[in-house]
Amino acid sequence: MYKQIERAGDDNKNNIGVLYGIGVGPGDPELMTLKAINTIKACDIITIPAVSKEECYAYSIVQAVLPEIEKKHIMCTPFPMIKDKEKLIISHNKIYSDIVSELEAGKNVAMLTIGDPSVYSTYMYIHKRVMQAGFTAVMISGVPSFCAAAARLGTSLGEMMDEIHIIPASYDVRDTVGYGGTCVYMKSGKKLAELIEVLRTGDAIRKKKMTVYGVTNCGMESERVYRGLDELTEAKGYLTIVIVKYS
Repeated sequence: MYKQIERAGDDNKNNIGVLYGIGVGPGDPELMTLKAINTIKACDIITIPAVSKEECYAYSIVQAVLPEIEKKHIMCTPFPMIKDKEKLIISHNKIYSDIVSELEAGKNVAMLTIGDPSVYSTYMYIHKRVMQAGFTAVMISGVPSFCAAAARLGTSLGEMMDEIHIIPASYDVRDTVGYGGTCVYMKSGKKLAELIEVLRTGDAIRKKKMTVYGVTNCGMESERVYRGLDELTEAKGYLTIVIVKYS
């Protein structure tokens, strides 16, 4: 990893920094990869998707493994969870501009994200723009939350010819009634009541065997596990993953 950063600098005669999108895993600090830890150690600036360190899940995960992160220059870059496109553009432009300023100053920047940066991560907005502008951006994989949830439940997501569907919170859950195999509903906390209703009616329509699991705050101290629709009605929290398996 250290060689990777050195190469990025050596290849760039203008001493331009590199952006690293680092997946810190779902919540359990022990699930952070060595590559993620070493990259964070080597970077000059750490950006977090929150208004403060105290409110950032990703930062708290890293801090548990790497207490010295407190000595790093922390840049707070909150991504607003809104649908107003104009406000989103303004926010993304500001974050992009702040990060590019550091890259142009020769600083290596690590942007932390829960799970993996390739799975519904706000990091990708910045990654694509940085690459399009001619800078170097590198993604460091992390354990996705749904993989950690399946491991916590002791179940597989897919075997043999099973389909696996990863469904974001923004998706209309009613459109998933016809899906087969395994359905993973990401960050479903706000839509949980609707999802449960769809699963109840959809199960009756399909007449298939359905196994339902839920995990809230997987890997964190506040983790909760639910088995079956009746238990799932008790679930609360934005970081709730629902896994539905059909057979």
